[in-house]
Amino acid sequence: MDSSSSDRGARTPLRSTADDALKIVVVGGFGAGKTTLVGSVSEIRPLNTEEVMTRAGIGVDDPSAVREKHSTTVAFDFGRITLSERSVLYLFGAPGQERFWFLWDRLFTGALGAVVLLDTRRLDESWYAIDRLEQHGTPFVVARNNFEPPRHSLEEVRAALDLAPEVPLVDCDARDRESSKRVLITLVRHLHDRAEAAGAGRLPAAPSGPAVRARGEQEYVS
Repeated sequence: MDSSSSDRGARTPLRSTADDALKIVVVGGFGAGKTTLVGSVSEIRPLNTEEVMTRAGIGVDDPSAVREKHSTTVAFDFGRITLSERSVLYLFGAPGQERFWFLWDRLFTGALGAVVLLDTRRLDESWYAIDRLEQHGTPFVVARNNFEPPRHSLEEVRAALDLAPEVPLVDCDARDRESSKRVLITLVRHLHDRAEAAGAGRLPAAPSGPAVRARGEQEYVS
């Protein structure tokens, strides 16, 4: 076990001053990297409902594009990040399989925003997530999870998804904490800009840099 795993396994109590809880949902297709993203940035040992894929899933799930995947989320993932002395971010990773989509609307309830994690090898699997978020009225950003060197520009991806110009689209590597952190910062800034445009909002000030606190540490990353 490496040191980062040890740090994450340690219990990190929530500050007594925290009184502003912000809920973010991570959605996307099967095997897009949602569990990985939540786990890479959570300051606590993330709660996940990963189960080993068995023969019962044959004909139900399609792992052909992700042959290295041997487990799957059957409910949701949960992680926590401290943004400031008073604000904490709760992350919920939604299951990607179609048979679990009925859970999504419940996860969206109370969410300030969402991250749509995108695997361009299976671009069509992200359309439902985007449609549901738009119908639910939940603001979101789209993050292309680069499992391999990208073959298309972000502009081409935006056109393929028919994303509105104001929806942020960024690259990321869900395995890398700094990269995943930048995705969340992009979302917080997007939410803050929307709140300012509406002339109100209870969001914390938009960070000028990676303001997410290190796992269980007292110091902030600048």
